[in-house]
Amino acid sequence: MTAAAFAPITALLLSVALLLMGNGLQGTLLPVRANLEAFSTTDIGILGSAYFFGFACGCFYGPRLIRRAGHIRAFTALVAIASCVVLVHALFVNPVLWWMLRAVTGFCFAALFMIIESWLNEKSTNETRGFVFSLYTIINLTVVTMGQLMLGLDRPENFPLFLLASILVSLAAVPIALTRAEAPAPVLSVKIRLPHLFRLSPVGVIGCLVVGIANGSFWALAPVFAQSKGADTWGVAIFMSVGVLAGALGQWPLGRLSDKMDRRRVIIGAACGAAIAGGLFVLWAPPWGPGLLALIFLFGLFAFPIYGLSVAHMNDYVEADGYVEAASGLLLVFGLGAVVGPIAAAILAGLFGPDALFGMTAAVQLCLAAFAFYRMRQRAPAPVEEHVAFAESLNFAQTVSTVDPTAESDAAPVAQAAAK
Repeated sequence: MTAAAFAPITALLLSVALLLMGNGLQGTLLPVRANLEAFSTTDIGILGSAYFFGFACGCFYGPRLIRRAGHIRAFTALVAIASCVVLVHALFVNPVLWWMLRAVTGFCFAALFMIIESWLNEKSTNETRGFVFSLYTIINLTVVTMGQLMLGLDRPENFPLFLLASILVSLAAVPIALTRAEAPAPVLSVKIRLPHLFRLSPVGVIGCLVVGIANGSFWALAPVFAQSKGADTWGVAIFMSVGVLAGALGQWPLGRLSDKMDRRRVIIGAACGAAIAGGLFVLWAPPWGPGLLALIFLFGLFAFPIYGLSVAHMNDYVEADGYVEAASGLLLVFGLGAVVGPIAAAILAGLFGPDALFGMTAAVQLCLAAFAFYRMRQRAPAPVEEHVAFAESLNFAQTVSTVDPTAESDAAPVAQAAAK
């Protein structure tokens, strides 16, 4: 069964690996280079926000582009644009131009993920979907880490790292362009009702908003934070990679634990763990070395799983045909938080120093813990026997669902396709 599940998606997964490796490299390279070019902390924060703003726009308008051009032509066009944009960063070092370029990159990657994930979903069956998306998650985490570690191959001031990121993104088009697999059905849009989702699960919505604020700030400013602590280029790459790998390690034990009890308790525990790590960054403030790596491991271990836990909590209350709408709505909420978070963190870091990044993440995570505790006193937990398995919820959580608040809801047919 495993070989049969893997064969139709080999080309897709190879494209995913190349695409995410290139994106992982440029996601760490750009803040580091911006810091070396004396961009202000606010400029770098806006750089992170611009990516997520473009990503949200891609979720809105990507389906129209894909329906118009088709999956393969849209994929190759978007890869070409994303590859060229990387090189333009190296040619013209200007904060305002870089903001616009990062927004374009975010748009392209949202639509690219949409194409790949709709393809993976259509090539999966009930029996193979868990394996396919587990493999997709493993590849995602592995190659992003590899891309970040490539930062140490050359000096960020030089052109080769930008060229390498462009090459990786460009090569992602080759497996898709040459695949003999049939393209998936047209992408459907899903109407999002955020007030409805908030009524179903206030903790799920607020949890995803907090993750957007905290983790969006981390992706935008953590490389600069590591530089301020004395890390060289390799050190920045290792710092970021340790956080990502810790998040991968924490995902499954926390998720499985949440399947067996009130998920809000696990969300509170994870939020408090991440807040403690953030507080230690501020109070202890260790220089570059093992202490700093231990703290980023602790932060990643608790901070990154909160998104999946929040989606799982939402899925415990959502209607049988509403999983895709819920995933899309929570993705949109995450995006809103990730647009606002890096700018707010950058302003605070400019006023109080780099440690303010983790001071802010600790504050918002404590707010999430307090809100979840309050909600526990307002509503009884969903019965454990009615929980949607965390692993199943994670499949929806990691997927770039299509978002269109003005559309007639197509959530039911999409959800049925996802469950076939």
